[in-house]
Amino acid sequence: MPPTKIPPPPGTAPSPEAESRPVPGQDPRVRWALTLAVVAVGAVTIRPMGLSGRGLAVAVLFVVSAAALLARGLPENAATQRFAPAWLAGGVVAAAALIGLSSGTGYLFAFFLSGHIGHRLETKRALALAGLCSVLCAGAIYFDLGPGHHQLPWLLGLATGAPVLVGILNRSQRQAVRAVIEASESAERAARAEARTAVLSERGRIARDVHDVLAHSLAGINMQLELVDALIDTGDLEKVREANAKAHALVKESLKQAQWTVHALREDALPLVESLTAMVESAGRHVGLTVTGTARELPTRVTQNLLRIAQEALTNAARHAPGGSVRVELGFAASSTTLRIRNGPGTRPADTGPGSGMGLIGMRERVALLDGTVTAGPVTEGPDRGGWHVEAVIPG
Repeated sequence: MPPTKIPPPPGTAPSPEAESRPVPGQDPRVRWALTLAVVAVGAVTIRPMGLSGRGLAVAVLFVVSAAALLARGLPENAATQRFAPAWLAGGVVAAAALIGLSSGTGYLFAFFLSGHIGHRLETKRALALAGLCSVLCAGAIYFDLGPGHHQLPWLLGLATGAPVLVGILNRSQRQAVRAVIEASESAERAARAEARTAVLSERGRIARDVHDVLAHSLAGINMQLELVDALIDTGDLEKVREANAKAHALVKESLKQAQWTVHALREDALPLVESLTAMVESAGRHVGLTVTGTARELPTRVTQNLLRIAQEALTNAARHAPGGSVRVELGFAASSTTLRIRNGPGTRPADTGPGSGMGLIGMRERVALLDGTVTAGPVTEGPDRGGWHVEAVIPG
């Protein structure tokens, strides 16, 4: 699963993904409209403004203040974050000096810059710079440094730093929205990855089921047909009919196995004992089934995988030890279910054709999916010496 992204702390540059999206809760068109309105009102009302003396100084301060305000539209990335404190501080000083040297609406630059300081900078820097803005603007009005300031209370200058609180709240809200968006995107990516894993797992399960059905059915039918070919040369028609009938029976069993596989893929309930009994009976008279403990209904996944393990083991026994006895034991304990298949040595020559090599691998995969254990190997002692045994233990 992909790691969950953590939103950047206040005052740090947002992630590249966050930079590529619009800032949540802000309409850039509204921001630009307000900025241009402040600049236009300032150009009309701020006086004196000219090409010499005080008028030139006011014009330069107006241009600097307007440029600092227009810079609000710069994207919030690592580059702009590095020089944001510098240009905002310069804008604050220019706005305060503009109040001191002119009359009109120069204080609007201070108000809007202060609000953007809270929006752009981390809290401590924002509060410090907004405090500086308040002190400079209040001082310019209190000491009557410019024309017309007797009409403005010095508290207006002190209030120029107040919008920083609105900016801080706006930044916090924006970061919260971005965090929710990134968490949602991360959850969506995790869900897609989980869905893909589930699809791959289901494909593996289908592949194992198809392999088991084909291996069990085709191997048995092939042996019977080979036996028919061998018996035709002997002229023993009775045994030919018997082998042919056995091949027909295996075809019917193959159809039944196909139905089992379809049921398993559809996750229909499968009766374990009854299905295993039918499988053993179709395998021939040399195969016996023993059930110990109190039989109970198992989850569909457990049932279908135990049936496939039994199917694979019986297929291997019929192929590598034809004619040998096979014992199937199904044991129900309080905390586990155990399936054992043990066969003795064959009484006829074994089929030496190449196998797929997927049988034992498929068994281990099935048992691993159920958190169980499987052991398989040759029988080295007892009446079945020279044969093979498979034991699968499934907890629960």
